Amino acid sequence: MIQAKIIRQEFRFQRPAATSRGTYLKKEVNFIVIYYAHDPSIAGIGECSLFPGLSYDDVKGFKEKLKQTVDLINQGVYYTDMDLTEWPSINFALETAWKDFRVNGSKILYPSQFTEGKDSLVINGLIWMDSRDEMIRQIQTKVNDGFTCLKMKIGALDLHDELEVLKFIRNRFDSEEIEIRVDANGAFHPGEALEMIKMLSDYNLHSIEQPLAPGHPGEMARLCEASPVPIALDEELIGKHTGSARRKLFENIRPHYLVLKPGLLGGLASCREWINLANEHNTGWWITSSLETNIGLNAIAQWTYTLQNPIFHGLSTGSLYNNNISSPLYLHGERLYFDPDRKWDLSTFVTE
Repeated sequence: MIQAKIIRQEFRFQRPAATSRGTYLKKEVNFIVIYYAHDPSIAGIGECSLFPGLSYDDVKGFKEKLKQTVDLINQGVYYTDMDLTEWPSINFALETAWKDFRVNGSKILYPSQFTEGKDSLVINGLIWMDSRDEMIRQIQTKVNDGFTCLKMKIGALDLHDELEVLKFIRNRFDSEEIEIRVDANGAFHPGEALEMIKMLSDYNLHSIEQPLAPGHPGEMARLCEASPVPIALDEELIGKHTGSARRKLFENIRPHYLVLKPGLLGGLASCREWINLANEHNTGWWITSSLETNIGLNAIAQWTYTLQNPIFHGLSTGSLYNNNISSPLYLHGERLYFDPDRKWDLSTFVTE
């Protein structure tokens, strides 16, 4: 008989994770564990990637819905018979837990040269918001570590200070040596966004993520048309559950890139639908994790490798926590690897 349970664990950030929405010191994570009652050693684990203040399902009733979902599994209801459209983080957890369960809890969800340790994924180096001097220190560390694509959070400091940070990079490296992406997390006001982007464009940026807060499609469309820097949509995609809503987004806004976060968009299959639409509209895309531990990151990274998109992805969240779950994943320079000889530490999930 198949059983399921919820495991909750608190993870502590190695450094404060600052964005324009606030600063995070720790994160409580819910995991769904699916196992055989007669053999609990075979367990599939999925992570609810609930991002406080951002996830569509970060609402009252989330824990009740999570418990109800697990109760249904214990009553024999199969994953595909559940409608979790309005609960994207639970759907991501359940989708990946079932996938893991079907491979006997091996955590090899998508066998490939990546999981064999023969190939890797290239990722960007994330520069968190901080003081100007501290952001420059982060940049120096990332460059010394071998990163050639930097993603810099902006929108909290004075624009002059952020331009000084970009100037620091460009005085040392041209765009052929270091690719720069900036992420505003919706911090710009519609009336000032274009002028701010024009100032940013002096530094040869690859793209700017979500310059405006979501929910202003007209202003975003005009910005995409006029911006000298390609615009990538991130938060704008959250809550667009239906095919018609997604197609309307492409038709109305016409973005240059999509930033796809499986934990926020309802899982891997859901992101595959976004990719299909992006390809139809000649829109670029990359995959990004969203504060997942190594459980969620493992599923996202393995799946991302199968897509064979050579662009820099945002998959460095495994290094965020000082009490992360030990796994075969590791970073070497700007590349994410999976070492099949390294063991998982899954003691947290042991079922009595």
